[in-house]
Amino acid sequence: MSDFKGFLLRGSLIDLAVGFVIGAAFTAVVQALVKGLLTPLIAAVLGKPNFANLFFTVNHSEFTYGELINALISFLLVAAVLYWLVVRPYQALLVRVQRHPLPDPTTKHCPECLSEIPVKASRCAFCTSLQPGAA
Repeated sequence: MSDFKGFLLRGSLIDLAVGFVIGAAFTAVVQALVKGLLTPLIAAVLGKPNFANLFFTVNHSEFTYGELINALISFLLVAAVLYWLVVRPYQALLVRVQRHPLPDPTTKHCPECLSEIPVKASRCAFCTSLQPGAA
């Protein structure tokens, strides 16, 4: 039972759950944007607001291809919104961060006394303990 409790309390599981909930909320926002703004805009340009009633008949069987057209248009619009509102800004942020990387640290903390010492130090100046990785 303690293994199960440890599994549930692991940080990665909590991060995944938070990401899933935020993703679901973001999906609702994107779908509302597509349904409320972009689809009516396409309907205004094309003159046909809903393709769901489009079908053809073969031997008294109806094939409703309009639903497929609606789903494809919705998918393309959602993909475009995600690309322009999430992917592109994220890529721009990465480029900006890579252009101005953080400088390498010049100090570290001694694991024994937690004093701040130079990165290249092999011994702590305060407690004289040998530092990890020192020869």
